[in-house]
Amino acid sequence: MAQMIFGEGATAPVTVEGFKGASTAANIRYHGRPDLGLIVSDVPAAIAGVFTRNRVKAAPVIHSMKQLAAGSRSARAILVNSGNANACTGAEGLESVHSICSMASKQLGIKPDEVFMCSTGVIGEQLPVGQFEKAMPDLVSGLKTDGMNEVARAIMTTDTIPKMAWACLEGRQDGVTVLGMAKGSGMIAPDMAPLHATMLSFIITDAKVDIDWWQEVLSLVTQKSFNRITVDGDTSTNDTVLAMANGVKCRDTIKGGAQAEELFEAVNLVAASLARQIVADGEGATKCVEVEVTGAKDSHDADLVARTIANSPLVKTAFYGQDPNWGRIIAAAGRAGVTIDPESISIAVDGIKIVEAGKGLGEDQEAKARRLMERDAFCIKVDLGIGKGRASILTCDLSVEYVNINADYRS
Repeated sequence: MAQMIFGEGATAPVTVEGFKGASTAANIRYHGRPDLGLIVSDVPAAIAGVFTRNRVKAAPVIHSMKQLAAGSRSARAILVNSGNANACTGAEGLESVHSICSMASKQLGIKPDEVFMCSTGVIGEQLPVGQFEKAMPDLVSGLKTDGMNEVARAIMTTDTIPKMAWACLEGRQDGVTVLGMAKGSGMIAPDMAPLHATMLSFIITDAKVDIDWWQEVLSLVTQKSFNRITVDGDTSTNDTVLAMANGVKCRDTIKGGAQAEELFEAVNLVAASLARQIVADGEGATKCVEVEVTGAKDSHDADLVARTIANSPLVKTAFYGQDPNWGRIIAAAGRAGVTIDPESISIAVDGIKIVEAGKGLGEDQEAKARRLMERDAFCIKVDLGIGKGRASILTCDLSVEYVNINADYRS
């Protein structure tokens, strides 16, 4: 049995064997700060990906999906820029991705289809390809084993802090490390599936994996983490999670048994942490709130109710105001389009019940709940009382600062 050491934060004190990272200021949109990042594996790595299901997909998403669909199951590099989403840019946007990946591959001495690209930022503007060309030599020459912290900073847009998490498995062969990073603060309601931001996340490990098993792991982990968060209900054109496993730490390929279970748990912990960090850093957010729904007819209905509550502007502004306004919560549940019995619903804030059998329990209970809502994090539990279905969604409050950030985003 391997012992797991887990950590999270703005910087990672660990490295992943066989991987290097770097960043540079390419002046793509932001000036005087890193906005172009690169992750490189010393050897070909198994790559898995999940992408936005928004029908409007950015050029790098389309390109990456085509790479995987065409059989590119191994990769050497992930190139990512911030400030420009390269979305709604037509054929020119796709050609830019091809050109930039070719630039990177030439500098790295690898094949173009071994480079995957991601972008995040403003929609509808063409990438300044010349800026990438100027920056590429310095970016590649800056690669180093402890460069992942730099990449995590380079991918930020309205994020206030980098987001990283890691898990080290000790006692199994030579030990395996899983390291993840993410960006995301607004336009966050990921809905991702295999081969189908903005939220971006990159997970790397020195484990040796079966590629089909690795894709399944990423899909399952995404459903349990990134697809269960929302900041503002907007699914981006660029949402992407890529996971690379280069195998330099393992003799045997992992695809089943105790090793597979341990690695799955490590990846799951890293992804769950990154998802929570995204919500906690939501644009203008002051609260991180779990909306848990139980007692639904089935899990599908529970999920719809949880998402409707978690995305309600009225509910989210009540969170910001630390107001246990249960009327807004029960109204959101009622418009989720599922079977409910209003007289069976109960609502609680961190265990303090404020509604029972569809009726409020009075000011004393609400006062207790209001004090709990002063915390940075709390849970709203809604029991529909008609079945065994359950689901939870992680969300945040909606503040005045969210409006200010998004009103001025392009200026």
